[in-house]
Amino acid sequence: MISKTLFNSKAWIPPVAAFFLGITSVNAQNSKPKKDSLHEKEIDEVVVVAYGKAKRNSYTGSVATISSDKINNRPVTNITKALEGQVAGIQTTSASGQPGAVSTIRIRGIGSISASSDPLYVVDGIPFDGNLNSISPSDIESISVLKDATASALYGSRGANGIIIITTKSGKKGEAKVNFNISQGFSGRAVKDYEQVNTDQYFQLYWEALRNGYQSGKVSSQQAAQMATDNLVSSLGINPYGTAYPKPIGTDGKLLPGASPLWNDDWRDILQRVASRNQVDLDISGGSEKSNYFFSLGYLDDKGMAIESGYKRYNTRLKINSEVKKWLNVGVNLSYTNSIQQAPTSSDSKASNIINAARFIPSFYPYYERNADGTYILDADGNPIYDFGKYRPTNALQNQNAAATLPLDKNENKEDNFSGKGFMEFTFLPELKFKTSFSVDLVNYNGHYYSNPLLGQGAEIGGSVTKTNTRTLSYTTSNILTYDKKFGKHHVNALAGHEFYKYDYQTISGTRSQFSLPYYYEPDAASLLGSFSGNSNKLSLLSFLGKVEYDYNNTYFLSASGRADSSSRFAKDNRWGRFWSVGGSWKISNEEFVKSLNVFNQLTLRASYGGQGNDKLLRPNGQPLYYAYQELYRFISLGGEPGTTLEKTSTNNVKWETNLNLNVGLEFAILNNRVKGNIEYFKRKSQDLLFNMPVAPSLGISDYPANIGTIQNTGFEFSLFTTPIKNDNFQWNVDVNLSTLNNKVTKLPGGSLVVGTKLLTVGGSVYDFFIPEWAGVDPSNGKPLWKTVATDASGNSVEGTTSEYSKATKLLQGSALPKLTGGISTSITYKNFDFSGLLTFKIGGKILDTDYTSIMHNGSAGGRAWSAEMLNRWTPENPYTDVPGLSTTTNNWTSTSSRFLYSGTYARLKNVSLGYTLPEDYFEKIGLKKFRIYIQAENLLTFYKHKGMDPEQALDGTTYYRYPAMRTITFGLQATL
Repeated sequence: MISKTLFNSKAWIPPVAAFFLGITSVNAQNSKPKKDSLHEKEIDEVVVVAYGKAKRNSYTGSVATISSDKINNRPVTNITKALEGQVAGIQTTSASGQPGAVSTIRIRGIGSISASSDPLYVVDGIPFDGNLNSISPSDIESISVLKDATASALYGSRGANGIIIITTKSGKKGEAKVNFNISQGFSGRAVKDYEQVNTDQYFQLYWEALRNGYQSGKVSSQQAAQMATDNLVSSLGINPYGTAYPKPIGTDGKLLPGASPLWNDDWRDILQRVASRNQVDLDISGGSEKSNYFFSLGYLDDKGMAIESGYKRYNTRLKINSEVKKWLNVGVNLSYTNSIQQAPTSSDSKASNIINAARFIPSFYPYYERNADGTYILDADGNPIYDFGKYRPTNALQNQNAAATLPLDKNENKEDNFSGKGFMEFTFLPELKFKTSFSVDLVNYNGHYYSNPLLGQGAEIGGSVTKTNTRTLSYTTSNILTYDKKFGKHHVNALAGHEFYKYDYQTISGTRSQFSLPYYYEPDAASLLGSFSGNSNKLSLLSFLGKVEYDYNNTYFLSASGRADSSSRFAKDNRWGRFWSVGGSWKISNEEFVKSLNVFNQLTLRASYGGQGNDKLLRPNGQPLYYAYQELYRFISLGGEPGTTLEKTSTNNVKWETNLNLNVGLEFAILNNRVKGNIEYFKRKSQDLLFNMPVAPSLGISDYPANIGTIQNTGFEFSLFTTPIKNDNFQWNVDVNLSTLNNKVTKLPGGSLVVGTKLLTVGGSVYDFFIPEWAGVDPSNGKPLWKTVATDASGNSVEGTTSEYSKATKLLQGSALPKLTGGISTSITYKNFDFSGLLTFKIGGKILDTDYTSIMHNGSAGGRAWSAEMLNRWTPENPYTDVPGLSTTTNNWTSTSSRFLYSGTYARLKNVSLGYTLPEDYFEKIGLKKFRIYIQAENLLTFYKHKGMDPEQALDGTTYYRYPAMRTITFGLQATL
């Protein structure tokens, strides 16, 4: 047994322990006893869970909470970007740095293959269908993440992939309070782009590629060298060295003495910038004994680092709760957001992708047209003329100049998001209440894409315009009866309810071209109709739910819940899905044998198990499939006559995907709650997986939905919250969270399935790379090599190599999923100063960098920028390398292989904040209660190996020319009246 004197304030404590516990003196006899706010807070801490609230230390489910101070201190546009590294078990990936982009979130692994694995978002108790960008982080009071079956089963199929509950701020009893926050920031790339060769290096390398290409045609080396010297400038279409050096590279492959580029127009500097970020938030709140209110206004202007990209948002919220009668509480929560996103193409392989343009064009191709001596060519008004590079090779984005055309074009996404929620709660008895709620989410989206008729490729067709409008309306009605009663040491809480959800989506789109006048952007100004399309989708979900919770003496807790959902996605015989959960917890710290140890302030063991369903099947293109069981048709025009083809066959037998979740956890607190922690093990099994089964093209369809196979996600989660130092003037908190993940396909009928670069096979993960294995460069001739595996006549496996990519053998090359993810956060307050920091990291997993291959060509893509790694290419003098020899004849070496598979391990200093709150007496006369100035930084530092690639990539581990993450530094002030 541990002596009680160990924690007596008069006991001697070693210096190291004294530092950890924040005791300012080794002998603390003179310290005054104080009330421990940490201890009180832990006892009373309440978390938001499904259809209500619960005390954390008695809840049987797995829930993590992020408080407002960890959200409001982040210069992020979308709240999903504030979750990374904050909660164990969450994998968050920012798929794009484009302002307004939403992060991809997975809770406890990948739960499906062809169905959605997105969590359900619940705002103030009601599932949310609006755009998450419409929720200002400054309006948020807390975020709860529900991870296990007990926590999420009450939401049935909608919570199959976990639940993120967002609680917005409410007014508090007391006089009216006014909060004002204004910030100004600057943004740029979080990581530098791939290093490229300079002009001199490029011309010498391309001369070498030309020479080697000529030599392959049975031309002598001397003749090939001369031909390369003679044709170099004409092959690239430009001579940046001027007329004094018409052949800047000699027959020895070296730059002529004295030759120097007359210009160096780095397109990354031209198409990218240091962008501004401005934000203003105002809220007014207050309340009385029977009512409270919260009203907010917000404005955000977040420019992107790519020119002509950015995001503007205007938002407002009104939230009122009132006790109109002793037996009746009512509330309303209304929010409206108008947003405008400028989003030039930045996430695919199109030539118009502005990220590609900045990377692909070498700096010897000028931004403005130039004379042979390097001076600008001027128009009649004396202005420089944009250079569109009609002379450039196709691989160097011929006839394009995004810096010239984007200011004249439109790539605009406008959204209006309205969300309304209302409730009435009737109290029949102190222990019996009935709550009826209604919520509606209305999103109106308008996309406007205009290509100007004056400059660039749009000029060839007289300009074009495409307008798309979508309207999404969804509503949820909910009726919940609750009973809560204590009988001596017994406590019962029961809930029963009904819910109905309706979703209605409509879209219409059209394209016209040939404008007679410039600067007219609407379709009416164009004369030629190109296309016109439109469709609508509907979805309904009817649900019944119930829950019972029991505890004895605030020590032993049991819970059980059930829900039945009927989804219109399935045929009538398979429409209903039934979901359930059971859970229990034991507050061991309430037992006398634990109390006598005087060690634990809290010790709780909890476990839960349950089943949920998933009906959110996606098409191969990622779009939702609302009619999983019905035949779908494609309507086309054949010679002016209407025609119909089958798009999807009828599949009446397709049914719910099922998730079975096991959770076991231990939560503890010691040292007067100065050290708190949680350890959990989870096992998540997804069976009857919804999958788009591919079929032979000869059948006229590409695939059909089916239930196949089983996936299992297992792992451990560890969270630790500590307060090493705490006294009157100084407090230091350090939090750590870690998560492991093992994703495995455990059942797959019909053998393995190849899906793009991935192989689905029993024993592997859903994101296992199945690609050729790189075998290096043949030192004798510089050709690329890939591994081959064949079976001889005796049935033995025989390994070899080949320089023909088509003969290479595809092999398993590891998974894109990390083995360990986590975050380390710290906060320090010293008198009026405050500091916080967050470091996030991922260990393990691989990334296939297909962006990098675009600038790693062997010379067959003449005019395209080149990576600096090409300086290490094979030559007779450098035979041992992993970069093949150069040639204008393609060797396919940049084709998909393990050569371009890199470690996904990285760490990122996600956020740093430093603030100072001026003493109250400075502003007391003018009525200010608080005035704080601060500086914040987002994505400040990134630690990783493969330079040039942003390591925060899509979950499937494949790059796709995306908008990189941005580093943002902001300065601001907060005032409270």
